Amino acid sequence: MDNVISTHNPIQSSYLKEGAAILVDKPLEWTSFDVVNKLRYVLKRHLNVKKYKVGHAGTLDPLASGLLILCIGPYTKKIETIVAHHKAYTGEVTLGVDTPSYDAETLPDVYYPDKNITADDLVKVKEQFSGDIEQIPPMYSAIKVKGVALYKLARRGEEIKRKPRPVTISKLDVSLTASDKMDIAVTCTKGTYIRTLAYDIGQYLGCGGYLTGLRRTMIGDYSVEDAVSIDEFIEQVNQLTPHTA
Repeated sequence: MDNVISTHNPIQSSYLKEGAAILVDKPLEWTSFDVVNKLRYVLKRHLNVKKYKVGHAGTLDPLASGLLILCIGPYTKKIETIVAHHKAYTGEVTLGVDTPSYDAETLPDVYYPDKNITADDLVKVKEQFSGDIEQIPPMYSAIKVKGVALYKLARRGEEIKRKPRPVTISKLDVSLTASDKMDIAVTCTKGTYIRTLAYDIGQYLGCGGYLTGLRRTMIGDYSVEDAVSIDEFIEQVNQLTPHTA
């Protein structure tokens, strides 16, 4: 892509008509749609228009931070291409306990006795979860069944049987940082749930586990190191000469 807004390439007025991709470092507790709505509002106000196309290429959960690519104007047609790229993440897994959401959104509901995780265990984890694997999507996800998102059913105490989905983990690194803490680094295909990976690793080790931190670092060749904050993007737009599209 030619028009990529980053720390090295601020937005240009021409991008508003031509379209562009924006590398954004999504903060914690913002949904991906929060970011889309905020930037859309800023751009509409700058252009003095009622409608302007803005979309994101790959959702990040509210409890995750890191690289979120937004497309504006004609570049929204490129979203599906960007979504198909491999993604890289770093995260933390807390061992010894499960949560219904597989992350910190919900309270622990299953506790396990202490277990000594060995270096050999970590080697086996990498072998077990590298390459082509299948995942069962979590109930706390945006996948819809008969038009209703699974997370809405989960919050009502309902559970629906979900079919396994094939994904590919092209790189996986795991390391213990404490007796109950594990760092993970993952490169994977689209559709991979890192929350599910954390849960599945915990089940494989027999000690349980849930995701307590997640940061997306790469999408294809684009790095979070080149991403702008929301405030930085707003400042870039404010520095443009006001005009209408």
